[in-house]
Amino acid sequence: MPTAAILDVDGTLVDTNYQHAIGWQRALRRHDVVVPAWRIHRHIGMGGDQLVAAVAGDVVEERCGDAVRDAEGEIYEGLIDEVARLDGARELIVALGERFDSVVLASSAKEREVDRYLDLLEARELADDWTTSADVEATKPQPDLVHAAVSKAGADGGLMIGDTTWDVEAAGRAGVAAVAVLTGGFGAAELREAGAVAVFESVEELGRNLDRVEAIAGD
Repeated sequence: MPTAAILDVDGTLVDTNYQHAIGWQRALRRHDVVVPAWRIHRHIGMGGDQLVAAVAGDVVEERCGDAVRDAEGEIYEGLIDEVARLDGARELIVALGERFDSVVLASSAKEREVDRYLDLLEARELADDWTTSADVEATKPQPDLVHAAVSKAGADGGLMIGDTTWDVEAAGRAGVAAVAVLTGGFGAAELREAGAVAVFESVEELGRNLDRVEAIAGD
């Protein structure tokens, strides 16, 4: 059966999680909503369509959710030049391409952000395909993104590699095994509790253990 390596982008391949946390915090404050950064960080990786209500409540979502999302996009655009690719990210894409039938970069970010990441990773010729926000109706932890990635790969199954509990939960709901890295700031125990079958310190460490990763995908 064809198998796909599905690679989350934000926080897994490029170091964006804390810029996004700052972006959401500043966006909420524009609308007189004060949420501590640690609480926002716990929800980075969840889609923006769900994050406002999750961190600030349904009343805030109803009052200004769309405006907060627009503001976060603007603020994050001002921070995006600070984003760097994580060590070993490009090399991991290459190595997975040698072991899996296809490699799909799975992101629900806006197309312009994904374009920046593809350039940063020099990955346009490495990945078989990628997703953007246009490919999903509901974001993580809903399984839409994982389903979209598997569909783009033309695969019967695959393995999700991510950095947050939301990645792992989305993979589980899609019936796809997940492994995780610690670069998103989530702990190993909570990633395993969410369903990750293996946790690595970084994509570099994951890359040194590809025999194990490939075996997980084949189970």
